[in-house]
Amino acid sequence: MNADTFERQTPRLGYEVWAAMSGRPTAACLVLGLVAACGYPPLHFWWLSLPALAAFIALVHQARSWRSAAWLGWLFGWAHLALANNWIATAFTYQARMPEALGWLAVPLLCVYLAVYPALAALVSWAVAPRSESRPLLGFASFGLVLAGAWIVFEWTRSWAFTGYPWPPLGLLLLGQWETPGAAVILPWVGTYALSGLVIVSALWIAVGAKAGSYWQPLLPFGLVALAMHGLPPAPERQSDIAFTLVQPLITQDEINDGSKFEEQFARIAKLTGAGEASPRVVLWPESAIPDYLEDGYPQPYYDSMTTLNPVTRRGDPAFARTRIGSVIGDDSILLTGVVNLDIGVVEGRRRAVSARNSLIGIDGEGTITHHYAKAHLVPYGEYLPMRGLLEPLGLSRLVAGSVDYVSGPGPQTLNLGAFGKVGAQICYEIVFSGRVVDQDDRPDFLFNPSNDGWFGSWGPPQHLAQARLRAIEEGLPVLRSTTTGISAVISANGVVRKHIATGKAAALEGKIPAAKSPTLFSGLGNALPLGWALLLILVGLCLPRLLALVRPRS
Repeated sequence: MNADTFERQTPRLGYEVWAAMSGRPTAACLVLGLVAACGYPPLHFWWLSLPALAAFIALVHQARSWRSAAWLGWLFGWAHLALANNWIATAFTYQARMPEALGWLAVPLLCVYLAVYPALAALVSWAVAPRSESRPLLGFASFGLVLAGAWIVFEWTRSWAFTGYPWPPLGLLLLGQWETPGAAVILPWVGTYALSGLVIVSALWIAVGAKAGSYWQPLLPFGLVALAMHGLPPAPERQSDIAFTLVQPLITQDEINDGSKFEEQFARIAKLTGAGEASPRVVLWPESAIPDYLEDGYPQPYYDSMTTLNPVTRRGDPAFARTRIGSVIGDDSILLTGVVNLDIGVVEGRRRAVSARNSLIGIDGEGTITHHYAKAHLVPYGEYLPMRGLLEPLGLSRLVAGSVDYVSGPGPQTLNLGAFGKVGAQICYEIVFSGRVVDQDDRPDFLFNPSNDGWFGSWGPPQHLAQARLRAIEEGLPVLRSTTTGISAVISANGVVRKHIATGKAAALEGKIPAAKSPTLFSGLGNALPLGWALLLILVGLCLPRLLALVRPRS
């Protein structure tokens, strides 16, 4: 086939594919949603996601009613988010009180709700975007710009409504591989949710080119995105003077609550830490690294609850537990690690735990607790059971063992570590909430994200790491992640992964923490910035026909 024949036949093939999708828009939107989700980690097939989104935009635009537009948006969102969040189902394999198969039902049921937000974006755009009978391509472009703005607004809404669940933002598609931020390099000036709007704009550009009847024109946005994803050199970076040791102990979910393995786990993490060999330093251990209760004042049975009291290890003695941790990290160092703390009250005349806190604490070389942070954004059904009185009798429970619910902390905090700078703590999936990870009145030097990603199969950990990179770029702060099973990483303020430990390995990273950048525009304005971009896109979309009529009046 020569080039002329190829160019003539390729548009014809495209028209046939489009005719098939137009004839079955319901099935098409389901398939397009699945294809678009392939752009997220671990696949990174962004070059499939953009044309899938372009076709989705065109299908919604040609819907015959607002109900039809909302239905197509819901179908696309349901398929898209169900595939992207498939890792949630894996969590059900690590608990015994509910059937594992429930996980594969829970994901599509969750996405019944999550898909409401793409549906609302499609509905609003279809209803308010101007249409032009004389210039249909112009009307389509106007609709796409309004959709981009509406997508920003409703994705931001999804991040806080009903406790919030923004995983994953559509803008994650434009994050480059580990060595480059890709198109996400613009995050300091737009924010994550506006980056999602840029994804829609890029797909719109492809769709406009295709509707114009050109084969080569849609390749232009592909080329620009590819250049941004792979061709932009990383910005210069500096290192701070803060030494660190970051540990990934490889404590799997199968052994994390096995009392017979606790001493073996501690020996492993102590060996990886390198008992005081690199003082002074910040030592970083993950969430779920320490089974012991380290605070004083609990009823003794709680100290002994994980395993039988052993006179050699003295596991029931919190002072001993803290002292031996201090001996591991060294006299002049400080440890940041995830622990569980209890709130003790009197119930029916007995002192017992009334709630728990998923916490990060600081411990110095003498075994003294120096800092405390309680996780603010808890996981529904993971760390607490909503409507417990109704759901527990039906056989539903939390995925995390225990009948006492966790309570949330006050929100982003900065912990002053003295000579080791200031750290902002974000435990596990708190790091995915754009604009809600930093105390704006006390900006830290770096963020620490201890996590237990052992629950979440093969898709969850790379997506979690990618979203930590988004936070680094938009806030201009390095992020250090210590996880139980991987992926642990040191992320620069440019979102570049400088060091990492792969999933399934026990290892440690050492070096100097990357330096923070100057406060970014996003760090000052927060999510008011992407909402401003949303307003601009919507206004341009609504006014585009009139603006072009002023510039190029029709004869």
